[in-house]
Amino acid sequence: MTASKNILVLHGPNLNLLGVREPEHYGLATLDAIGQRLAARAKAAGVALASFQSNVEGDLVNRIQQAQREGVDFIIINPAAFTHTSIAMRDALAAVKIPFIEVHLSNVFAREEFRHRSYFSDLAIGTISGLGSKGYELALEYALGAGHGSA
Repeated sequence: MTASKNILVLHGPNLNLLGVREPEHYGLATLDAIGQRLAARAKAAGVALASFQSNVEGDLVNRIQQAQREGVDFIIINPAAFTHTSIAMRDALAAVKIPFIEVHLSNVFAREEFRHRSYFSDLAIGTISGLGSKGYELALEYALGAGHGSA
């Protein structure tokens, strides 16, 4: 796999509330602050980066399908609550065949039992869970080429 040149970051439901929603699980970083850090790193690497957040499953499915038409090379996705429920998003990711990393701010395995099941992990190149907003940055570094081939 070569370094990605066109990266899409997808954020699922309620992530627009980061910084105020359950900071004991999700931290104090806002979605805007996370996006600014990712955009700055991508710009420094000369890579196009787009971000999209929605509380609506269908909007996320549409954005995944649109990514294929746009020639997106890599997706970083935090499906949030849709992790445990969205076969539609899973099917969209499987259909477009764009490599992706699944990111979760909290350690889903240290939380409620229902959070332990993901509809995405078996399709993902990798999953980052429990490292807060740093997880997005680590996923971006992989997408930029730093992590390719190191597994």
